[in-house]
Amino acid sequence: MESQLWVIATLVSSIVMIVFAIVKFKLHPFLALLLASFYVGTSMGMGPVEMVNAIENGIGGTLGFLAAIIGLGTILGKMMEVSGAAERIGLTLQKCRWLSPEVIMVLIGLVCGITLFVEVGVVLLIPLAFSIAKKTNTSLLNLAIPLCTALMAVHCIVPPHPAALYVTNALGADIGTVIFYGLLIGLTASLVGGPLFLKVVGANLPFKKVPEEFTSLEVKNENELPSLGATLFTVLLPIILMLTKTAAELNMEHGTTVYSILEFLGNPITAMFIAAFVAYYILGIKQNMGMSILLEKTEGAFASIANILLIIGAGGAFNGVLKGSGLADVLAQILSNLDMPPILLAWLVAIILHAAVGSATVAMMGATAIVAPLLPLYPDISPEIITLAIGSGAIGCTIVTDSLFWLVKQYCGASMSETFKYYTTATFIASFVALGGTFLLSYII
Repeated sequence: MESQLWVIATLVSSIVMIVFAIVKFKLHPFLALLLASFYVGTSMGMGPVEMVNAIENGIGGTLGFLAAIIGLGTILGKMMEVSGAAERIGLTLQKCRWLSPEVIMVLIGLVCGITLFVEVGVVLLIPLAFSIAKKTNTSLLNLAIPLCTALMAVHCIVPPHPAALYVTNALGADIGTVIFYGLLIGLTASLVGGPLFLKVVGANLPFKKVPEEFTSLEVKNENELPSLGATLFTVLLPIILMLTKTAAELNMEHGTTVYSILEFLGNPITAMFIAAFVAYYILGIKQNMGMSILLEKTEGAFASIANILLIIGAGGAFNGVLKGSGLADVLAQILSNLDMPPILLAWLVAIILHAAVGSATVAMMGATAIVAPLLPLYPDISPEIITLAIGSGAIGCTIVTDSLFWLVKQYCGASMSETFKYYTTATFIASFVALGGTFLLSYII
């Protein structure tokens, strides 16, 4: 009993340490996670060499797979930005008269968000919201909230986003299954948390026009943009390749030449590698951009991923120490005695960590370390379901600790209380709906 109390106290105090280091002392999450790793290792009685080895293996094991994916995803996202492909999707959806502007923003967020980090997606796509708000005389909150909720949903539950891909890989889930059901859950959660929630709020939603400092942000001319077909093909290509691999695993005889080819093409690294070159050609060269310009544009984008690589690497180190110290196993034993479904537990841990730390990525990695040792105790629950449950939790509680909260506040010219009242509530509703969807799916897969 005493050792169980010590384990709980160590875990809770390490999370408090991470929160305080990031929020109070403004320490970078990379340093905060490493600090917590050393603290947990020391508290659990690990030897200095054993502790450093666990940290090293945690970083290497995590980034060994994800570094290439993140790099290739950055190229894809940058090509979406410089070619105006994201704007093409937005302008096309605007022409669908039977779709409301709010639903259009959800669809833009979901499709474009597949290749964009969430903050990059907000900055890149918000001019579309400005444009539609001006044309339709709609409150900016009506458009920005559905857009940002959808971007957050796809960021948390649809690979090849780094955090979603990390959880999928760590839990041994099938990537194609997670993508397929993640998109379904993400769409449902975004529609309920965005347009439906705003419809219920209705007349109480304050009218927000485009803030003065952003009025110069303009959408490109339509004739400068790539075609819709070329855009969708490029964006969806890695997803299609990964889903094809899953279909082959379910329906084809293993070991055949065709199966081996599809297995190779559907590997996340291969799929993203192919998509990056397709993007270079379709969204770059065919748009009259030379390779020297493309190199300059994409090379500049790599500086922005150093931050995410460091955070994910340190998250891997923290997880490595939790496992290496034996804390994760004892914790799994404690949690298994709680009368709580593992789906609810995974969701709860992720949403609490996101609210505390302010990073969905860090929250999902921490939740994975805590929940993963429980999986063998519940053989009837698939790793895909737990992956979706963790992602569903990370969608919720976007508060002052999260940079996304401040982006929405600034771009919408909203007050703190308005951002809490509408955007934080929207992400919580989306998270709760995603949890419900995950529970329903658990009876299917």
